[in-house]
Amino acid sequence: MSTITAPSATLTESQVHAAADRLLAAFAATDTAAYFSCFAPEADFVFHTEPRRLDDRAAYQRLWAAWVAEGWRVESCRSTDRRVRVHGDTAVLTHDVLTTTSTNGRTATTQERETIVFRLVDGNVLAVHEHLSARPSEGM
Repeated sequence: MSTITAPSATLTESQVHAAADRLLAAFAATDTAAYFSCFAPEADFVFHTEPRRLDDRAAYQRLWAAWVAEGWRVESCRSTDRRVRVHGDTAVLTHDVLTTTSTNGRTATTQERETIVFRLVDGNVLAVHEHLSARPSEGM
């Protein structure tokens, strides 16, 4: 006897782009509450700038709070070369990110590649994984 599983809801590319736009706008505004509301509590994070994986949203929130306490903020963030691949209730967004941050008036600009995995959770599109890598220079 086989078991029949009800199909899960399917994400659309437009839902993923809208979720990414919300996440990036909150990041660009250094809007802590709005930014972290874009992530599921169990989301994990791999950043090339950090020595260890952050195993959940709370760990990243503690790191973010430490940055902000040091005078850090995002000045701008631009997403280009986006690609979305939908897999049922899960989707993978890859893109290039150009970010300018400042800490106590000193600015830094980074060019990175990012992968964000989104999942449809109770009708909401939330990020469940983020991986940020340094972007190699052109011509390498």
